[in-house]
Amino acid sequence: MTSETLWYANRATGAVCLVLFTVVVLLGIAVHLRARVPGLPRFGTMTLHRTLSLSATAFLALHLTTAIADGYVNITVVDALIPFVSDYQPLWLGLGTVAFDLMLAVLVTSLLRERLGHRTWRAVHWLAYASWPVALIHGIGIGTDTGADWMTWLTVACVATVVTAGGTRLAHAARAARRTPAALLRTADGARP
Repeated sequence: MTSETLWYANRATGAVCLVLFTVVVLLGIAVHLRARVPGLPRFGTMTLHRTLSLSATAFLALHLTTAIADGYVNITVVDALIPFVSDYQPLWLGLGTVAFDLMLAVLVTSLLRERLGHRTWRAVHWLAYASWPVALIHGIGIGTDTGADWMTWLTVACVATVVTAGGTRLAHAARAARRTPAALLRTADGARP
């Protein structure tokens, strides 16, 4: 492959990762809220979340591979795994590495979920919420298409959907926290059982 082909592949896989990981976050929130994707049974939302997570991870692997293989800049495997050690844009590349490392922890613990137990898996799975904005900032800082209108609109759309879904999840959690044992004992007409 030519350096130009690798550069285009790297840009494309970065944009695809943004979209796929955005959808994965949205589906994860939908699973937590027990929402359904129209046309799918409830378990279908979980299956779609898992399938797209693996697909997004495959695109992330391609993104890393093309970045390392492209000889235009010197990005090594070490640079891709250890944050902030690269000579090339260490902050922006380092943020991408942090996001990758967080997602790797989420992926590995998800694959070992049955052995780790739900509580451990869930604690690590919260890292996905940290990984998404860190990856987004990485893309904004290092991406060569950041100034392009299409990338600006794609980024705005992804941020808007994640913020909206995250706000819905937080509102749901706040409502659940306000429920007291006494309120739960009341019947629909307000009388106590």
